[in-house]
Amino acid sequence: MKPRHFLALSLVLLMPVMAYAGAAQKPIIDGYMAAAKAENAAFSGFSADRGKAFFLAKHDASPDTPSCTTCHTADPTKAGQTRAGKDVAPMAVSKTPDRFTDAEKVEKWFTRNCQSVVGRACTAQEKGDFITFMASL
Repeated sequence: MKPRHFLALSLVLLMPVMAYAGAAQKPIIDGYMAAAKAENAAFSGFSADRGKAFFLAKHDASPDTPSCTTCHTADPTKAGQTRAGKDVAPMAVSKTPDRFTDAEKVEKWFTRNCQSVVGRACTAQEKGDFITFMASL
């Protein structure tokens, strides 16, 4: 098979996978989209780059958990561990497809983790950016 044919075939076969990434998270993201627009009239959409920066940032609200990576590691495709030693499944949607699909569960964890890591409630834009980043992996 010629290289260009292989590339074309590969892209055709991967399209359904690429289209699926984040599809299960769409209702959650849509909810944060509406909330972000209500918070900021200039809001123009979520950004995986902003979500990545937020995930990797040191927020220093707590010396025990200065960033998301304290428990989730700097690689969201890898499993993490809480300070209490409990395993945490990878944050990346490609590794944990049901991640960010239950609105109640998503809000529970954002409420808890934003307060302890960031020191405040996260905005709808931060939540949407974060999920957009995790769905891009």
